Amino acid sequence: MPAPSFPVALLAWYDTGHRALPWRDTRDPYAIWVSEVMLQQTRAETVIGYYQRFLQRFPTVHALANAPEQELLKSWEGLGYYSRARNLQKAAKRIVSEHGGALPSDAHALGLLPGIGPYTSRAIASIAFGQQVAAVDGNVERVIARVAGIREEVTVPSVGRAIRTYADGLVPMDRPGDFNNAMMELGARVCVPGTPDCEACPVHAWCDAHHEGDADALPVKRRIRTPVVEKRGVAIIRCGRQVLVQRRTERMLHGMWQFPNALDAWEPDVLLRGLGLSAEWAGDAGEAKHVFTHRVWEMRLHRFITQTPIQMPECRWVDAAGLDELPFPTAMGAAKKAAIEWLEEVM
Repeated sequence: MPAPSFPVALLAWYDTGHRALPWRDTRDPYAIWVSEVMLQQTRAETVIGYYQRFLQRFPTVHALANAPEQELLKSWEGLGYYSRARNLQKAAKRIVSEHGGALPSDAHALGLLPGIGPYTSRAIASIAFGQQVAAVDGNVERVIARVAGIREEVTVPSVGRAIRTYADGLVPMDRPGDFNNAMMELGARVCVPGTPDCEACPVHAWCDAHHEGDADALPVKRRIRTPVVEKRGVAIIRCGRQVLVQRRTERMLHGMWQFPNALDAWEPDVLLRGLGLSAEWAGDAGEAKHVFTHRVWEMRLHRFITQTPIQMPECRWVDAAGLDELPFPTAMGAAKKAAIEWLEEVM
């Protein structure tokens, strides 16, 4: 275990020039919670604008709890992993009904709320409430694996527990939130994946991997599986000055809006049969690709025209302004752009 000067050296480095991020200027538990959820699997630079707009629209737990779901999803549009937004609202409703509108101050109690896992609960508890616990995300896991010289696969549960225990032993009684932020900052800026900048690291004197010369090989992780590629045909169906859109009921992207689409329906006639629709093909609108965590959508966009509005489950006809009002996933960005451009041609 490193000497007590490890946290001293790390905090001194952090104080001399960490990134200016808006959620670091507040101790409001609600705002910190929102930021931590947004930061899950998303870069800090991407989150800043979303975070500021979200708090303007939903400034309190009560405002979030009472928000219409479609408005909530629209505010999250483009940020991805939309279950995070739905879990935020579920947790907000619980906080209002069970905790009087105030977030619990204990990491264990926070972890009982929807969408708040071990890392997020500990981050909130330490940053907002000063609890002496370590928040171990991917960045911190990498730092600890190198500092402690852990050369076993970090996805093994016992190894993960060992990393969290080691990290807990480093957190100082004073400034636990700043310490956790400093560890995350170190992993994001210096102790990066691949080849870290060990000479710029404020704690390399305590790092086993630096001394052994194998920092670039740590942490040891299970090989990532190859994403499944799905070829999808996407139908942009126009009737007059409106296009047909559909609300997703599937678990992935649930509640978001899309253009009707079908798997393995690359050609227009196959796409129409897959959707059970009849319309006149009006041309190819290009191709698009979107990479999710474990799958890839390769899409071919097709234009269709119908003289009679088609009725489908969870569908509605909207004009260009209506397209902008509905929450669409990033995967449908190219199709939405093509639809708006087509509608503008007939206006």
